[in-house]
Amino acid sequence: MIETFEEIGIRSELLKAITELGYEKPMPVQQQVIPVILQSNRDIIALAQTGTGKTAAFGLPLISNIDEKNKNPQVIILCPTRELCLQIANDLNNYGKYIIGLEIVAVYGGASIETQIKQLKQGAQVIAATPGRMNDLIRRKKVNLNDIHTVVLDEADEMLNMGFQEELNTILEMVPSTRRTLLFSATMPREIANIAAKYMKETQEITVGTKNAGAENVKHHYYVVHASDRYMALKRIADFFPDIYGIIFCRTRQETKDVAEKLMKDGYSADALHGDLSQQQRDYVMQRFRLKNIQMLVATDVAARGLDVDDLTHVINYNLPDDVEIYTHRSGRTGRAGKSGISISICHTKEKFRLAQIEKMIKQKFEHKLVPSGKEICEKQMLCLIDRMETVEVNESQIAEFLPVVYKKLEVLTREELIKKFVSTEFNRFLEYYKNATDINVSANSERREGSPRNQAAQGFTLLRINLGKMDGFNPRELIGMINDQTRDRSIVIGKADIQKSFTLFEIESSQVDTIFKAFKGIELNGRRVFVERSREYGGEPREFKRREYGSERSYGGDRPSGASRSSSGGDRSYSGKRSFGGDRPSGDKPRRRDRKY
Repeated sequence: MIETFEEIGIRSELLKAITELGYEKPMPVQQQVIPVILQSNRDIIALAQTGTGKTAAFGLPLISNIDEKNKNPQVIILCPTRELCLQIANDLNNYGKYIIGLEIVAVYGGASIETQIKQLKQGAQVIAATPGRMNDLIRRKKVNLNDIHTVVLDEADEMLNMGFQEELNTILEMVPSTRRTLLFSATMPREIANIAAKYMKETQEITVGTKNAGAENVKHHYYVVHASDRYMALKRIADFFPDIYGIIFCRTRQETKDVAEKLMKDGYSADALHGDLSQQQRDYVMQRFRLKNIQMLVATDVAARGLDVDDLTHVINYNLPDDVEIYTHRSGRTGRAGKSGISISICHTKEKFRLAQIEKMIKQKFEHKLVPSGKEICEKQMLCLIDRMETVEVNESQIAEFLPVVYKKLEVLTREELIKKFVSTEFNRFLEYYKNATDINVSANSERREGSPRNQAAQGFTLLRINLGKMDGFNPRELIGMINDQTRDRSIVIGKADIQKSFTLFEIESSQVDTIFKAFKGIELNGRRVFVERSREYGGEPREFKRREYGSERSYGGDRPSGASRSSSGGDRSYSGKRSFGGDRPSGDKPRRRDRKY
């Protein structure tokens, strides 16, 4: 086992620089990767979590092998975001500061491409780039690829998640075929395997920890509440951890804005990071967060990519991600550089099965926690206040002249009175706020009472009816697909569904009811109007779709095409003439009453 950087065999200039940076002992990924890069020409797939020292793992040996006399690019490092690109370039410059003639250039979108072209013309052996900007420079023929001997794909899974597949393909096809490829990723999805099969040769796979697993020094906790209590749970968690420094992940931009605005309005140290911010606004927010002027950053997954902060105490999943692999990236943002961290998930009663999927992938168990009570939060806040008082540094010289007046003012108070008043000065707000706090916990294994959803919706949900049922071949999968397509929002929480002959009862998170009504307004299915309403009657037909008499026939607002199957597998259906959740009417089928529209 390699114990020191001297044993690895990197250049003396690099050893001097990293010693000054405080590097004492190679981290596991560095111990395994650096010797392979230095001693062979094999391509490498290295699987390791973020924060495990990957930049030094590829940066130190690559710089050690650079020919600084050749001013042409020799190494291209591709990464998903501007922030990570700048971070890599900064780290490599720190490593190589004693190598005379070494030039490292960062190229990325959102900055002047002309300035970057000028930097490349002046000479650079290493280019750290985002795929889009690198592809643009290659297309403009502004970068010399002839001497490229290594391409690094850092956070390759993130680049694919962000839609850079085409750009990566173009770059890998344009660089010399003799180059070696070093691929670093936290997870190993199928797309990564495809890149390896197509563009890599004699590949050596190095796994630090367990493949696709979460960081070992991260604890995974979950809280179960009703959907309507999610924000209240978030506030209690934040209050229970007074020194929290973390990222709160939300699914959508709008939810990110809403949660951040609520937190700031309620007096918390928070701000939002999302795609609607300009680059200048984004940089300002991120700088404040890095300086810890903000305790909690509310962000979408895309906006937080490339945010490099090593000492986060918590990651909070305000919503569980749709993609299980995204959870690995989220939780990997805490517990970095050998430190411990906590990944918290705020779940509603429908999400237990998704926790099981994540547990299986990260090979770690979630611990069920109870949302703290008001009494527990007050106790934690009080102890934190006392701890801060105990450890505060006293500037004797500056405070001395004021002390006589203070002593005189407080001499009438006993020791006990002084302590009570001191604590109350800082603490009354919490005591007042939480004095009547209710228990918002829901059992992780709780189920809705028998007969629901026909009898009543779960707390935080509203029971709705849609005039599609078994006779239309309707099923839960089609219900979910229809809601996703119509709202264009996959974050809407759908509860249980009860499919009846001619209608369906289903639960929707109460805050999303208006969204559902707007999305379904005026849509048709095969010439038949589709209606959604609140359910007020728990037996018989939907209230707004009573049977109507038309001679000897009865209508429920439109019929299934003649001969069409009642099974959802019998063909596709389209609504609004635009989208489908199952194709068109079979050739020759006609509605029984083509002259009626509802």
